[in-house]
Amino acid sequence: MKAVSMLNVPAIRAIYRFEMARFWRTALQSIVAPVISTSLYFVVFGAAIGSRMQTVDGVPYGAFIVPGLMMLSLLTQSVSNASFGIYFPRFAGTIYEILSAPISPLEVVLGFVGAAATKAIVIGLTILATAALFVPLHIEHPFWMVFFLLLTAITFSLFGFVIGLWADGFEKLQLVPLLIVTPLTFLGGSFYSIDMLPPFWRAVSLFNPVVYLVSGFRWAFFGKGDVAVGISIAATLAFLVLCLGLVTYIFRTGYRLKS
Repeated sequence: MKAVSMLNVPAIRAIYRFEMARFWRTALQSIVAPVISTSLYFVVFGAAIGSRMQTVDGVPYGAFIVPGLMMLSLLTQSVSNASFGIYFPRFAGTIYEILSAPISPLEVVLGFVGAAATKAIVIGLTILATAALFVPLHIEHPFWMVFFLLLTAITFSLFGFVIGLWADGFEKLQLVPLLIVTPLTFLGGSFYSIDMLPPFWRAVSLFNPVVYLVSGFRWAFFGKGDVAVGISIAATLAFLVLCLGLVTYIFRTGYRLKS
């Protein structure tokens, strides 16, 4: 309780509210666009592919792709919201006001990452509600679904925060999400089970970290995953620790904060 009371809560709240206000100002782009995209995925994948592939591991194909769709949006939105949230103050020069204010690095991270994770979770739940209009859904482990939702949003918001500090231009800001995160998500079993792949490509897929995220999230829905749920949790926590280490290094060295 003492550590919590020492936090500058008004400062965290100010950063959080500012970032969330920007999110709600662009609600049409932030919320409606993912809903339309999700509907199109169900039309294309659910109708075109689902008519030929009725079930995967005993789960109707339309329901099978829901965790993958949520994970796709969760990862991309977490990274993009957090990276833009910290990059824009650097671009506009207002980062100096934040650095000179009586705010600790922890409080800065809590404000920006907390807002980015909240935005991603809102969009993820919106996609879940949209999916429920197309296919019947049953979440076998609701607690673990929420756990994976929160853990993934926080972890990749931290990752996006690092990208926002690393990028020195809008091109680099979009480089990692477009060329790395999205392809890895598509190749991570979002729309198929890696057990359907030949042995060689299944072994290659296990080097894709997104496989463990999608598998754990799918297990929370259906009690089935491509890898053991314990491995999925361990892999996600390991990436979270890595991101925390990078953020700590950045604030200790001042890397990209003042340039």
